[in-house]
Amino acid sequence: MTEKEWLAAFASALKRADIDAAAALFADKCYWRDLVAFTWNIVTFESRSAIADMLKARLGDVRPDSFKPSDRDGWFAFETAVGRGTGHVRLTDGKAWALFTALQELKGHEEKKGRSRDAGTQHGAFPNRVTWTDRRQADASELGYGRQPFVLVVGGGQGGIGLGARLKRLGIPALIVDANPRPGDAWRNRYKSLCLHDPVWYDHLPYLPFPDHWPIYTPKDKMGDWLESYTKIMELDYWSNAKCRKASFDEAKGEWTVVVDRAGTDVTLKPKHVVIATGMSGFPEIPTFPGADKFRGTQHHSSHHKGGEGWKGKSCVVVGSNNSAHDIAADLWEHGADVTMLQRSPTLVMRAETLARNRPLYSEDAVAAGITTDIADLTMASMPYGAVPAATQPMVERVRGEDADFYARLEKAGFKLTFGEDGTGIWPMYLRRGSGYYIEVGASELIADGSIKLKSGVEVVRLTEDSVVLDDGSALKADLVVYATGYGSMNQWAAELISPEVADKVGKCWGLGSGTAKDPGPWEGELRNMWKPTVQDNLWFHGGNLMQSRFYSIFLSLQLKARLEGLPTPVYGRTPVHHKA
Repeated sequence: MTEKEWLAAFASALKRADIDAAAALFADKCYWRDLVAFTWNIVTFESRSAIADMLKARLGDVRPDSFKPSDRDGWFAFETAVGRGTGHVRLTDGKAWALFTALQELKGHEEKKGRSRDAGTQHGAFPNRVTWTDRRQADASELGYGRQPFVLVVGGGQGGIGLGARLKRLGIPALIVDANPRPGDAWRNRYKSLCLHDPVWYDHLPYLPFPDHWPIYTPKDKMGDWLESYTKIMELDYWSNAKCRKASFDEAKGEWTVVVDRAGTDVTLKPKHVVIATGMSGFPEIPTFPGADKFRGTQHHSSHHKGGEGWKGKSCVVVGSNNSAHDIAADLWEHGADVTMLQRSPTLVMRAETLARNRPLYSEDAVAAGITTDIADLTMASMPYGAVPAATQPMVERVRGEDADFYARLEKAGFKLTFGEDGTGIWPMYLRRGSGYYIEVGASELIADGSIKLKSGVEVVRLTEDSVVLDDGSALKADLVVYATGYGSMNQWAAELISPEVADKVGKCWGLGSGTAKDPGPWEGELRNMWKPTVQDNLWFHGGNLMQSRFYSIFLSLQLKARLEGLPTPVYGRTPVHHKA
């Protein structure tokens, strides 16, 4: 059976409401990943019985129809009672082992673009004409002061800004608030040498791709300026110097009360929905070692490290061995510091150039072949997370062979390597943990040749006035200690803004699994609580890298638009209440 024949049989079974026949079209081991289209959720089903259960619950409401194969293998378009979607099927022996469905727009509530774009003015003569400037000034003076946003986006970094653009295009009244003085400051405030480790083709924002002269790896201040310009060009309603102090939800009214300190003045907002868009992490994890209060040098978390200037000739210890640790260690070395990295556990390292060769969807060659960003994003999303390890293992083996000499030199220097669980590489590790890896852009070579000193497999026992004492009995003289020790879960923001009880109820964000105390396993399901309904009504989480923020903002904005328009949105497969372990 070909993909087109399978699609015809599947569409016929759904039209007849023959759920047994539809389920029988799937292989014994199978996946159906749905992004909002059938479930008003982001969820993956991993068996024929789970697929059948979902169809029994949802088929009558969804009423899928108009399945049409495209000229790209396995891809098809379809419609539901309320929207239009796209999908993809992968077959084995004539049966589906992976089906993907994704809502793309809501009928009657499409984005205004192309032929449906606004005129921008009214030709003719009109007394008291309301101009574009008048409308923007009214938005600035009224939104949040009487006229309330439907959605409040807490966090104005790349995620909040990209989501804000989606909401704006859909006509959803939304306000973005951020504590920093300017959009883009979340990037500007990081250490001076920071550049994106992902390439330009992977990092576009919604609607406005980077121009074709843009550097492959974007410097952090350049990214900050781009985000600030984007905010203006996309006409986002954005409050700088605005820190959320407290939020509470009125279940009866279905409404939040949020107190925002805007430049020293408290403003009370009444949005229907709150989106926490503060990245993919929570607060900096700063270890507390005995003697830290007696240390006479400087110690700070990597998030507060400004750069290597001023540390020439000084002894610097970097605790940690992931991306930030490597970047900061290299930056300190470039400024003449004597640097030692403390590697407490094995780290996955892959060279940026090698990764680029093995990322065919996001490259100049892909652009030349007509693979747009939208096609690349959908192709990535169409692979269920449960199938990712088997897909990435051959690539990891290929990389290990290509860079065998590089890895041998690192190991000779004492660096402890891992290639992820079952040798699956960076992408599964990122999805599961959000950390544990470094994309090599220079620091690994400095470790391999001894320019950056290394202490591996050790733990800090205590600090003295001028040194870091390790559990192998050695002591490192230190003028600076940088804790590149990561961050907590994103739900910490919910605990601070709303309450610890709500944070505990929602559970952790990020990481593959159910989010419940009894996690079903490392490769099942979806990322916890991201871009989909949580157990706390009208509370959402949005984050991830630039690619994920760009792509999944589509589905979060569609869910919010449906609620604005009063469409029924029964959520299937909602994560159960988390009970704190």
